[in-house]
Amino acid sequence: MKPTLERVRTKALALWEKENILNESITVSAGPLSVKEAIGTPEETDFPIQQGKEKLMEATFRNERGQAFTDNYGNFSGTLLEVASLPFDNNFNRAVFVSTLNAVSRSLGKAEGTIHCKDEGPKQCAQHVFDHIKEKYGTCRITIIGFQPALAEALNQKTDIRLIDLDPDNIGQTKRGVLVEGGDATQDAIEWCDLLLVTGTTLANSSIDLFLTDKPVLFYGTTISGAASLMGWERFCPQSS
Repeated sequence: MKPTLERVRTKALALWEKENILNESITVSAGPLSVKEAIGTPEETDFPIQQGKEKLMEATFRNERGQAFTDNYGNFSGTLLEVASLPFDNNFNRAVFVSTLNAVSRSLGKAEGTIHCKDEGPKQCAQHVFDHIKEKYGTCRITIIGFQPALAEALNQKTDIRLIDLDPDNIGQTKRGVLVEGGDATQDAIEWCDLLLVTGTTLANSSIDLFLTDKPVLFYGTTISGAASLMGWERFCPQSS
């Protein structure tokens, strides 16, 4: 089977061709946002973007915006055909494609919530995540993929969780009351849980296939907004715009 991101590209190409926009001379640009532009000024200071580990790439298409988190950022301009032709051999190219998909999907009315929440948004999001999960999946053990501080803290107060993150500065540390485990614990944590709560950034860094197993998956964040719409994946991102 093709890697998930390739399957997303195939569906995106079909949509863009159907809409007759693939070969239009439309410029799609993406560039790194500052921390304040990306998430405002939340009370917390331990989000990855605040530590300089990631930045948001933002694509603009027909005045609509779409974003993607990445650790390999810069600027790009080109047609949708050029974006669709990028090799997925590095995080920069993947982030250009994913942010573009989000902006185009928003423009076509296929996706919403493609812009990251700001200020108190992450905390407000976390206040609702447990109730959302309980209503849809019941009481369950949750493995979180990716360190989102507010989500981890909120869920840890309500149920049994494990947290997997690849940042070496986090691994082995207790963050927001939760022990952060490294990539070598991923398979065990998947088998342990009833539900995977997975950051959409996994689409842009090419690790998403690890988490599409027989376990239920709930994605969170703006990065996966367009792909979730195309692929029919469940996504929780109530504070995005």
